[in-house]
Amino acid sequence: MEAFELNAEKRNATGRAENRRLRKTGRVPAIIYGGNGDPVMLSFNHNDLVHHLDNEAFFSHIIKINVDGGQAEEVVLRDLQRHPAKPFVEHADFLRIVAGEALRMSVPLHFVGEEECPGVQDEDGVIQHNMNDIEIECLPRDLPEYLEVDCRNLHLHDAVHLSELVLPNGVQIVELMGDEEEQNDLTVVSVQVPRAAVELEAEEEAEAEAEAEAAAEEAEEGEDAEAADEEGKEEGDADNN
Repeated sequence: MEAFELNAEKRNATGRAENRRLRKTGRVPAIIYGGNGDPVMLSFNHNDLVHHLDNEAFFSHIIKINVDGGQAEEVVLRDLQRHPAKPFVEHADFLRIVAGEALRMSVPLHFVGEEECPGVQDEDGVIQHNMNDIEIECLPRDLPEYLEVDCRNLHLHDAVHLSELVLPNGVQIVELMGDEEEQNDLTVVSVQVPRAAVELEAEEEAEAEAEAEAAAEEAEEGEDAEAADEEGKEEGDADNN
């Protein structure tokens, strides 16, 4: 696992005005909370933080934060607030970890063998991702950077569910931890017929149905006309008599 380390400075002032001041100087306000310690208000160099955020593993990894050159804190990234229109990070929340205490984290999924599976190679299917990450529970020392999803043997209409994922020792999937494990065994990835083919089939079915209805209406109109002719003939015969 890659090591991540950040240097931080403590901040005493809080509030919107102080946060704006920090951002103007190129720093990101942040907080560390949880575990066995009090909340600590911090700030980070914006560019240093953004550099780490470019690495997917940073979001599911234990991070070492050096505060004012003193004792380091071990944390995980819990929340990140970005500017809605500009490429800036506005605030970061970090959760302090305790060595023997389980934590819950969302970790990314890496899909393996998508292009070589039979459903894509031989059966003209397409891969459909139902999830890109999942929430797990484990001790900090067991925290994986990602979970691998093996797609190499999938055929058309096959799927991989949460219960089929191979997990490292000590790792559990939160969705499957309750009493409704079977109900929560959601689809992670599947091989489906391409949307264009499904839409074309639906159009063809609709056209066939419309043609059948038109034929039925035409036949019904023909029967009505024939019945009317027969009725008129019977009335004419009655008049002649």
